[in-house]
Amino acid sequence: MAITPLDIANMALAVLDEAPIDSLDQDAKAARLLNLHFDLTREAELTKHAFVFAILAASVAGFDTGSGAGTLNFAYELPADCLRPLPLTGNGEPDGVPLSWRQEAGLIYSDLAGPRIIRYVANLTDPNDWDALFSEVMVAALAIKIAHPLTHKAGMIDVARSAYDRALDAAYSANAIQRGGRFCRSSWALQRGDNRFVGR
Repeated sequence: MAITPLDIANMALAVLDEAPIDSLDQDAKAARLLNLHFDLTREAELTKHAFVFAILAASVAGFDTGSGAGTLNFAYELPADCLRPLPLTGNGEPDGVPLSWRQEAGLIYSDLAGPRIIRYVANLTDPNDWDALFSEVMVAALAIKIAHPLTHKAGMIDVARSAYDRALDAAYSANAIQRGGRFCRSSWALQRGDNRFVGR
């Protein structure tokens, strides 16, 4: 079933026991608050938790900065949809040999020539591309942002925070969030015989 930003917004309002809106552009306080916070909240939650569905990989040629041997002298431009790069490894896989690297603005630097495979958290804007568990996190995160200015009830902030904590716990339990450089073995991964997943 297709899901829209409006659906996510109305689910956030439901957490707060507020009436739904007809559009994020509607001239109503709830719509204005949700419209204000929607994009930044999505980017923040994707960036903070490295949801597996949002991790993409790109092969990047890079270039020599000429700063000399023994330095991180090869620069690689991050993809336009990158929210944050994940640790650089020799083969581009999460369990590969870690490489020395640093990030400066839209570039990452390594001491190895390219091309390099860069894994990163992507800014996926379409809710239909999201994992259902991320949708639940997003709903609760939005509810936290708008709870006080919309309802002026301190208790509603607690309700939203509780929903957020439950959504994150569910995501971790289902291994929907990458932990460090490794994935946890899930029952689904076991069933399909995916040996890339390792235990905690």
